[in-house]
Formats: sequence, structure tokens, C-alpha cells
Amino acid sequence: QVQLVESGGGLVQPGGSLRLSCAASRIISRFYVMAWYRQAPGKERELVASITSDGVTYYADSVKGRSTISRDNAKNTVYLQMNSLNADDTAVYYCNTPSRSFPWGQGTQVTVSS
Repeated sequence: QVQLVESGGGLVQPGGSLRLSCAASRIISRFYVMAWYRQAPGKERELVASITSDGVTYYADSVKGRSTISRDNAKNTVYLQMNSLNADDTAVYYCNTPSRSFPWGQGTQVTVSS
């Protein structure tokens, strides 16, 4: 069973930055498109960024220009660098494939507040 472990969240002031990490328990990231999702209170989980095995990226309009998704296949880890954070970015962040192939991890909480 593949396990996904997200980390790197926290409390940050508006305009700040965070780097989220997603570690996979098996060598999967080399062969899968990986994605970051987020779920704000009372809202559905939404995909915010994805990256193919050879580095082609996609960003939702809500994070485009402020975020960078990357991956380290040797470490089975996917990252999401988020800059210029605002209150709308407050959510629990998760990783998975775009087809949600794997069990969800516990996520990492990002709270943007002054």
C-alpha cells in the first residue's frame, strides 16, 4: 500500500512563503503524474498543481504565478513552493495523482493570517 506523507505547512503571514513536501513510501513518483490538492473549510478538495514524470507542470488559476511544483524522483518526493500567500490559501494541502490513485495522507495545514 502506497503511503503519502505531507509536511511543511504552518502559520504564515500574508505575503509569506512556504515549501510543502510530499514523500511517497514507494518508488512511484517517477512513473506517475503527481499533484497537489487543497481543501479549505467547507469547500471541496481541489487540484492546484500537477507535474508529469518529465517535469511538465500545470497550475490552477488560483495559484498560477505564485507557486512552483517540482519533484525529486530519487527521493520519491514532490514539492510545492508557495509565495505571496494570502488568506484564500488557508487550507489543508494534500498530494496524490490527478486520478486520486492512492489513499490520502493526513495532509499539512497551511494557515495564512496576521
